[in-house]
Amino acid sequence: MNGPADHVHFLGILHPKHAFSDLFRDVKAITSNWIHESFPAMQNFAWQAGYSAFSVSQSQLGAVKSYIARQEEHHRKRSFEEELVALLEKHGLEYDRKYVFD
Repeated sequence: MNGPADHVHFLGILHPKHAFSDLFRDVKAITSNWIHESFPAMQNFAWQAGYSAFSVSQSQLGAVKSYIARQEEHHRKRSFEEELVALLEKHGLEYDRKYVFD
């Protein structure tokens, strides 16, 4: 897990009987609660409503781990928004920008 100030990358293994939506709902709830309790000045902190999830093949785990570890360096060259839109377009996924970034 790593990320710059405006987003987080999380790499994990999810058993097929579990849903991404449940995982991210729980992660957001637990981390929001921790932030509010640990950092009183951040009472207005909130995650955005959505999330993006991509599957990764076993052969690419090393590259993905390296990518996640170098987030700050990486996003000096390309913003999060630019990168996400490029990924969606690369994989032929239809999207509406007003629903991707809130």
